[in-house]
Amino acid sequence: MLYIIGLGLNEQGYSSEAYKTISRAKKIYIENYTVDFPYEIKKLENQFKGKKFIQANRAIVEKKMDKMLDEAKKTDVVLLVYGSPLTATTHITLIQEAKKEKIKVRVLHNASILDAVGETGMQLYKFGKTSSMPNFEADSYIEIIKKNIGIKAHSLILVDIGMEFKDSLKRLEKDSRKKGIKLEKIIVCSRLGNEDSRIYYGKIEELKNKKIKAPFCIILPGELHFTEEEFLNSI
Repeated sequence: MLYIIGLGLNEQGYSSEAYKTISRAKKIYIENYTVDFPYEIKKLENQFKGKKFIQANRAIVEKKMDKMLDEAKKTDVVLLVYGSPLTATTHITLIQEAKKEKIKVRVLHNASILDAVGETGMQLYKFGKTSSMPNFEADSYIEIIKKNIGIKAHSLILVDIGMEFKDSLKRLEKDSRKKGIKLEKIIVCSRLGNEDSRIYYGKIEELKNKKIKAPFCIILPGELHFTEEEFLNSI
């Protein structure tokens, strides 16, 4: 059987059901390519005595998917995913392939950044389509932001793994200018769900010198309700 388990946002964020499942599994993979973990994976592994976590990069999860599925035909295999287990489309593909092979699949859900951004005081139902800023030259994410602006929705930008905060701001400024988007104040969320989480609100110039720890994301506010504005101004 194949289990896809969401770890939540910190090393204690998994459920009791997840703990029991991981403890009895024969093979445990931990996906490490869609987010910068805010803690050492070894610290998580140490909570499961006698268990070895195999770090799974994109090649293992996508290109060597057949190996994982072959193992799941014979024994319980777990894929651990930071946050919510189905945020990345890769994991949906894995489920589809498992079903084709008649392998039983169980998903254990958890909290993700899509929930945690509510900590900013922004109303979740007012967010538009989520975009991703890649760690290479591409500005297609800006088109998503433009559409969100058109319906006065908030824009959540997930920043690619390995990207420095200062570089993400430079990219956002450059691409926004090119697409005719005027940037006002932005929100930056760092390590939400962890003890050292931080939320920043201000103009880009005011945030450039902040030391932001990964994982982080950026929010461009759309039309603000007065309660959202009051909350943001209290940050």
